[in-house]
Amino acid sequence: MLVSDFDFALPPGSIAQRPVPRGTSRLLTLGRTDGSVGHRGFADFPDLLRPGDLLVVNDTRVIPARLYGRDPAGRLTEFLLTRHTGSAPETWECLAKPGRRAKPGVPFDFGDGLLGEVAAVSGNGRYHVVFSSDVEPHLARVGSAPLPPYIHRPGGVADARDASDYQTVFAREPGAIAAPTAGLHFTGEILERIVRRGAAVVSVTLHVGIGTFKPVKTDVVEEHRMEPERGVIPEATAAAVAAARADGRRVVAVGTTSVRTLEASARHQGGAVAPGPFETNLFLVPGADFLVVDALLTNFHLPKSTLLMLVSAFAGRESVLKAYGEAVAEGYRFFSYGDAMFVA
Repeated sequence: MLVSDFDFALPPGSIAQRPVPRGTSRLLTLGRTDGSVGHRGFADFPDLLRPGDLLVVNDTRVIPARLYGRDPAGRLTEFLLTRHTGSAPETWECLAKPGRRAKPGVPFDFGDGLLGEVAAVSGNGRYHVVFSSDVEPHLARVGSAPLPPYIHRPGGVADARDASDYQTVFAREPGAIAAPTAGLHFTGEILERIVRRGAAVVSVTLHVGIGTFKPVKTDVVEEHRMEPERGVIPEATAAAVAAARADGRRVVAVGTTSVRTLEASARHQGGAVAPGPFETNLFLVPGADFLVVDALLTNFHLPKSTLLMLVSAFAGRESVLKAYGEAVAEGYRFFSYGDAMFVA
């Protein structure tokens, strides 16, 4: 399967730079079996659920993981925290831009009394930085939301609006460096309507990592390797999923991260979702079987991206690309701050 099979034309003006007020985005519906397309508003989403449905959301919370350090020459370098490299809380793996300034031994001042020094550079373009103290207490003051590169801000820095816009209403567990964007559409009132509809809402945690930013650079889909991401499945969620499956009720995943969490666990547990911490690099492409998820709420994704491949695996590549073409023609807003699609 070729990566080029997942390409489509997208006008730059279709890329959302700001979100509309929560709950007011558009919602394209796609029939998973027949490819039928419909057009609704996200406020209609609760009405598309059935009594007994189990809605699974990702409660990860985005940390302000983008930092700017000043070297001894006074030049600023951007660092994006990607993961801890060891047990010490002050040691992190990062991306750096421009990378030529982030040389081993070079110290950086990040403000707020936080210092750091590049300890090593790995072959995959990652920079290992040892900070002078635990980074996380400083992030609220010197960090900014790690917006995707297609969202443009003056000076390239997320602003105060992004600090709240790029966070779901159910975000609780800090650790992500990108938002599970399908969750950005929800409001407290919409969640209440879902419960009144007779559906239940449970959560998983998958801390969205650098794989979200990583483009597919191979020509053949199967040669791409996903970056591992970590998370936790609560016992109550695992039990709720097992009960829904036993009763024949639908499991509705909010976002591709919830899909990967549930399907990765099921693949390691003979089809059952198990509670506890986990790490996964599951890559779902057309031809994959879905063991848990029956319906999917998602945003519109980048051409040739792993996320588009996952949605195509769930609903069929031709149906998904046809729906994307209609979404472009109808003026839907794409990517993180854009509109939504419900596949069922």
